Amino acid sequence: MKQKHDLIVVGGGHAGVEAANISSKIGCKTTIVTMDKNSIGRMSCNPAIGGVAKGQIVREIDILGGLMGRAADFSGLQFKTLNKSKGRSVWSPRAQTDKRVYERYISNEILHNKKINVLIGEVVSLLINKESVEGVLLRSGEKLFCKSVVITCGTFLSGVIHVGDRKILAGRMGESSSVGITEHLNSMGFKTMRLKTGTPPRALKSSIDWEKTSVDFGDKNPVPFSFFTKNFKPKNEPCHTVRTNENVHNIIKTNSHLSPMYSGEITGVGPRYCPSIEDKVQRFSHHPTHLLFLEPEWENSDQIYVNGFSTSLPEEIQLNSLRQIEAFKNIKFLRPGYAIEYDCIVPSQLKLTLESKEVFGLFFAGQINGTSGYEEAAAQGLVAGVNSANYVLNKNPLRIERSDGYIGVLIDDLITKDTEEPYRMFTSRAEYRMMLRYSNAETRLYESAKKHCLLSAEEKTVIEQRSKDRKNIKKLTTKSIKAGYIDALNIKQSMPIKDYIKRPEANLLGTLKKTNLFPKTTNSEEWSFLEVVDDVETEIKYDGYIKRHLKEIEKLEKNENLKIDENINFNKFLGLSLEARQKLSIVRPETFGQASRISGVSPSDISTLMVYLLKN
Repeated sequence: MKQKHDLIVVGGGHAGVEAANISSKIGCKTTIVTMDKNSIGRMSCNPAIGGVAKGQIVREIDILGGLMGRAADFSGLQFKTLNKSKGRSVWSPRAQTDKRVYERYISNEILHNKKINVLIGEVVSLLINKESVEGVLLRSGEKLFCKSVVITCGTFLSGVIHVGDRKILAGRMGESSSVGITEHLNSMGFKTMRLKTGTPPRALKSSIDWEKTSVDFGDKNPVPFSFFTKNFKPKNEPCHTVRTNENVHNIIKTNSHLSPMYSGEITGVGPRYCPSIEDKVQRFSHHPTHLLFLEPEWENSDQIYVNGFSTSLPEEIQLNSLRQIEAFKNIKFLRPGYAIEYDCIVPSQLKLTLESKEVFGLFFAGQINGTSGYEEAAAQGLVAGVNSANYVLNKNPLRIERSDGYIGVLIDDLITKDTEEPYRMFTSRAEYRMMLRYSNAETRLYESAKKHCLLSAEEKTVIEQRSKDRKNIKKLTTKSIKAGYIDALNIKQSMPIKDYIKRPEANLLGTLKKTNLFPKTTNSEEWSFLEVVDDVETEIKYDGYIKRHLKEIEKLEKNENLKIDENINFNKFLGLSLEARQKLSIVRPETFGQASRISGVSPSDISTLMVYLLKN
């Protein structure tokens, strides 16, 4: 008798664990197939969670029932909100974490979940019945049968590590690559491509002259990632910084031909916005120095992550160049920097749900979709996990629109735009970023979380209390301040607090305290309540921008969700440009909104298409 699984997740990285965790929450018996049980949830690169736009994604993952925010709060060594000197739409939380504690937290959540089975093995191909997935084939020859599959192979698909002219077949240093899936996907008609990512060297802590570095602490009053974190009193361990110099750059320039990126050994394209030190020196030669961050990989770690020095140069060149920096004169490596080349699919072959357009029940998430970063991977894993479970249970899918969250921006960009390099999220990619603040994630996505049963009763109580806090604070802002009531407020005529707060110098928290209107008690955590106060202030100060965004969203939604027949032949529309016909045929957008965002499809093409289809 065939053993049946509800859902199989291939891979146990950031995408895989979120997919498995959320599918088990929804009610599916889930199996993770991984080559190494000890690597579940591993932070393979930098020891940090969040950052610009990425912090917003972590908050969105959290309100949708994910693990990443909770794990980061539990393991955090330092918390900081980035971009505080800029507008509030780009404020982004980031945490320096203890990698070992983070991984242990994730592993415990997965291994102690009775609805998740972890199986050691390597998937080499899929089992397909007509147009639907029905299981996977392991290298051992064993067949596992299921109703749905989520592939989250990370950088392991035909992974090759490069250090100078040295090549190692691996997905991560010390871990075997996965061979066979790419060939199988190609045989099924899937288009794949080759990408590259990299990692900097890990230095021995005792080999660094710390007195010649600059100290960098986190925020004094930090905020957690998870809405459900209680008694948040994190550590504030320092990081350190140094700068490169002309001597460093000269050594790299002189030896750049030894880098496999420049010698032609690496054919994959690397991330433009997270360049190697070779790229920085070549492309940004007008900069005399580059900032390097020295990040401990765990508490009291002897291993220091040299952030900003990603490289595939030979190890001796890496050492010689870094030793030109005063603090690094005696630096020693525990592991040199290296580049990883790997296979991924062309993500335009996916639906907004991250399901394959060709094979029912087959979902893809993480770096296999051409993205870069823990946060992007986890977000996709969560969406794929929800939708894979809903597919199994015959429920409606979860769809996150661009106006709903950064997760919506991420997925929409992947499936509609040409992916030529590893995709990294930035606030600039979101046209409605004023609406997509990390501090209001629950107002945007809580209804979706409830609809898809992603939160426990206790978790829903936390969010509903936060909603009450928000309503109460908004109500308080309608109260008037009498002229001359408080000298410090310099009020010459009576006005509602919300009008006073529009002044650049005004502060809602301070005003409520001065007018004795600040609530004495709340059932929320203190950090959550204060964050809500700050977010209400943001809405007041940016009211004009927000209303404009809402009008734009309302206007776009009229066409955004207009469906396009999946069987339509775009080549018969001679009124479309040749490029538009080609791109539309490749991407096969589900809606007019998606069609309008495809590179090479002009507004006139959309008008032509809409006129024809509305007539028919």
